[in-house]
Amino acid sequence: MEKNVYILLVEDNEDDIALTIRAFEKQNIANKLIVVKDGAEALDFLFCREQYQNRSAGDLPQVILLDLKLPKVNGLEVLRRIRENSVTKLLPVVILTSSHEEQDLIQGYSLGANSYVRKPVDFVQFTEAVRQLGLYWLLLNEPPPR
Repeated sequence: MEKNVYILLVEDNEDDIALTIRAFEKQNIANKLIVVKDGAEALDFLFCREQYQNRSAGDLPQVILLDLKLPKVNGLEVLRRIRENSVTKLLPVVILTSSHEEQDLIQGYSLGANSYVRKPVDFVQFTEAVRQLGLYWLLLNEPPPR
């Protein structure tokens, strides 16, 4: 039985969420995009807690697009917790952020990010970045066995 292939977007900015959805549609990426709006909700989703307690723990995203500047729990802490857990430690995590801080870049990779992408402001650049992310993470990349 093939699992549902979906992307988890962890993003608190409504404009960036709308932009990402539009970019996915424009690039004909049909995979479901699940959106959570803060770091605490991302952890609840991944670890089947609170409002996600009835979600199947084995139903993990194909890739996580993770913003860094999140309310409640920041993106770097979310990444640290993902990597500490035996169930989620191998999940591909792409940091997708507008942060230009070198420390965020260094810390993201140190904590095990698979990729670090700075959000372009220009929609054409952003849709191209989404196309490349979708092509690589959803079609070309061979994920770890679940």
